[in-house]
Amino acid sequence: MIGYVLQGIGLGFAGGAQPGPFQAYAISQTLRNGWRRSLPIALAPLISDGPIILLVLLVLRQVPPSMTQVLHFASAAFLVCLAWGAFAKWRSSEVMAPPEPGKQSMFRAVIMNFLNPGPYIYWSLVAGPTFLMGWRDAPASGVGFLAGFYVTLVSTFGAVIVVFGTARRLGPKVNRAFLGVSALALAGFALYQLYLGLTA
Repeated sequence: MIGYVLQGIGLGFAGGAQPGPFQAYAISQTLRNGWRRSLPIALAPLISDGPIILLVLLVLRQVPPSMTQVLHFASAAFLVCLAWGAFAKWRSSEVMAPPEPGKQSMFRAVIMNFLNPGPYIYWSLVAGPTFLMGWRDAPASGVGFLAGFYVTLVSTFGAVIVVFGTARRLGPKVNRAFLGVSALALAGFALYQLYLGLTA
């Protein structure tokens, strides 16, 4: 069981530390709302990944190319909306705008994660087989893998949010620069998802 827990911890840290659309969105929200209001965003994978895991492991087993292509396009469209929102905040002279409701930020984070093809492919090709192997070995091993994975993933996302939350204390110019970078990152990920959808 310990081996599966350690695998979950390793994969969870890699998933949380690797730059991606979810991390870029979390950073942009942190720069606007502060780390205390944005910290719940780190829990979004716990909400969105449940249906994804069930869909991949129980229904699909392997994500079909047609579904992957649709998800790439949907993710690109949603990321464009998020990038435009971040860009609009960057253009505004009021970078420290009134914080938006936490429920709204969490809802967007869950939707973005649900539309992102990454979790589907990841659970189909990497985490899913490891979980099933551990579950067949002993249900406790499968549960240990999930616990190690999500505790580490959420903790890593939370650490990123707290670290970037300190940027708000460095002054409006630095905060605005970080916000502009996060807008560009979201736009870049949108273009990348569009490219993957066209070449899938």
